[in-house]
Order: sequence, then C-alpha cells, then structure tokens
Amino acid sequence: MSQPVQSLATHTLHAGDAPLVISVPHAGIELPPALALRLTPAALAFPDTDWHVASLYDFAPALGVTMIVARHSRYLIDLNRPPDDAALYGAAAKTGLCPTHSFAGEPLYRDGSTELAPAEIEQRRAQYWQPYHDALATLLDATRRRYGYALLLDAHSIRSVVPRLFAGRLPDVNVGTYDGRSCAAAVTEAVRNCLAAAPGWSQVIDGRFKGGHITRHFGRPGERVHALQIELAQCAYMDEAGAGYDPERAAPLRALLRAIIEALLRLQLRST
Repeated sequence: MSQPVQSLATHTLHAGDAPLVISVPHAGIELPPALALRLTPAALAFPDTDWHVASLYDFAPALGVTMIVARHSRYLIDLNRPPDDAALYGAAAKTGLCPTHSFAGEPLYRDGSTELAPAEIEQRRAQYWQPYHDALATLLDATRRRYGYALLLDAHSIRSVVPRLFAGRLPDVNVGTYDGRSCAAAVTEAVRNCLAAAPGWSQVIDGRFKGGHITRHFGRPGERVHALQIELAQCAYMDEAGAGYDPERAAPLRALLRAIIEALLRLQLRST
C-alpha cells in the first residue's frame, strides 16, 4: 500500500509497493521569488503547465503505484529535457531546458531575454533538475531490485492546439515509446488494447510525442526498466480557456487511465 506523501525540496513523493512509478514533471508552478520578478505577467499565468495531471492520476497510489510530482514550473527548468539541452525532435521548434519563450513563442522575460547565462543554467540544473532525476533513478533502481523489473509512466498534458509545436489538433491520448525502444512490446500492446477498448478517444502511439528525455533516458528494457510517456490533450479534461479542472469532463478520461494503469500492473516483465 502507499505511504503518506512526502514534501521535498524539488518534488512530492507518494511511495507505493507496486512495480510502477508515475512521474509528473511539468505540473508544478513554484518559482524562486527572484525569478518571478523577472518574468512577464503572461508568463506568471503559467500557460504551458501540465495542468491537473497529478489529479487525473490521484487514484493510482491506492493501487500501490509510486508517484513523484515536481513542484517547480518548467519556466525555471524543464525536467523532461536533456541536461545539455540537445534537441529531442530534430528540426521541430524547441522549448528548451531553461526556456525563454512560451510554447506560443512569446517572451517569458520582462527584459526580452532570449538567452540565459551559462552559469545560471548550470545553477538551475544542479539545484532543481539533478535532484529530481536522482530521485527518479533511485526509485526505479529500488523497484527493479524488488520486483525484477520496473515500469515508468511519464505523465503529461498540453493544450490541444499549439501551432508553433505541431500542426492541427493533437489527439486526445498520445503515447510515446521512443519508437519501441523505451519499453518491451508487451507494454505497448497492453496500452494499445486499453485504447482499442475505449474508441471514443482519438489516440496515437509514437506520433508527434515519442517520449521526452525522461522516457528515452530511463527506458532501458534490456536492463528491465520499461518507460512510456502519455501526453493528454487538455481539452479532454478541462476548459483550455482557463486553468480550472472539470471533474465531470475528466471522469471518462480517468476511467481510461485507470484501465491503463491496471493493465500495466498485471504485466509480468521479469524475464523480458
């Protein structure tokens, strides 16, 4: 069973006793006060936050799932980007390790900064990025040692239409497995079967979102760590014109997510 929530410097942790860890790296809105003073009023509305993702999965700890949820805004540092800020999607628009523009291309800084000093980026990486990744690595290692394997679900959401990042409307459910490299085929198949049983949702596997740095870095099926990313269109559970959670709208999506979690928990991947 799950343990009480621990509130740590960079994240909250709800430890469980199942072989599945859910990471929520982009739902936080905390900022150091000095940084908040430098950002525009529009940036301080946090338009690119993965709103309410932890709430969508709040049933999971009762199933024994471990949840690690970042506290700080991605405008401080993006936990799902490589530490060297290498591009994840080739020539596609890049949002950055320490972003200076919103997803819509609007400046985040009052002074119009388009680049940050390397020393500032390194300080943020050491103080905020590294502790989250160290904690996630520790959780996955302990899970693998206990069960013989570990599963990681990196949980995200995004506005359904972001022209700078992708064309048209995003499907409701976007599953990323790094083109099958971050998890065993059985993991992908389990999710695919859940999606097939819920045909009301538009969905894609390894479409625009194939998995960010967390999925690609930690997903090593040859070492018995299996990772996938689920990116949800926010219109599926909230009014995208604001930031309010809509429990009635979210209920069917939560049922689908629960089915996916339960299917993942039924997998036996020790010999994979």
